[in-house]
Amino acid sequence: MHRQPTNEAAGGRRLLRAGVACLAALCLYACDAYRVYDQYKAIPDKGWHKDSCAVFDVTIGDSTTLNNLYINLRNTSSYPFCNIYLFIKVTAPSGVFTRDTVEYMLADQYGQWSGKGFSKMLDNRLAYRKLVRFPHGGVYRFEVQQGMRMDVLPHITDVGLRIEKIVALD
Repeated sequence: MHRQPTNEAAGGRRLLRAGVACLAALCLYACDAYRVYDQYKAIPDKGWHKDSCAVFDVTIGDSTTLNNLYINLRNTSSYPFCNIYLFIKVTAPSGVFTRDTVEYMLADQYGQWSGKGFSKMLDNRLAYRKLVRFPHGGVYRFEVQQGMRMDVLPHITDVGLRIEKIVALD
């Protein structure tokens, strides 16, 4: 006779799997030689409010290196759209800022998600700007806001910013 695992045993296995996944991610994160900045901001369970910005303050010390900038987005497979519009504001240490509206496709025309992941959680690394040289050292502020014409956008769980230095151009 096959026994169903108890909730306690199943919870222990989930905790162990989560711990192993976190350890693997930490090892990959520590070995990432190109990473200048890589952080996520959690979105509340109730959804991403249209007036809420994910804010990233990034200290740039090297103004000679070229960088690629990415918006990292985590969504569930229940996200109701194939795309997302984002408003991105970047403020330089001098106070000068730029503001962009960008659209990213999260699924193709057949509904296949482009993000990587398992179960119902998907990670997307979305190219924002390539070959960027920050003109001055200092703190740059990146503000990311959803622009989907919904007061509360459901099924987005995290928003992140990643900056990678370019070591050599091919």
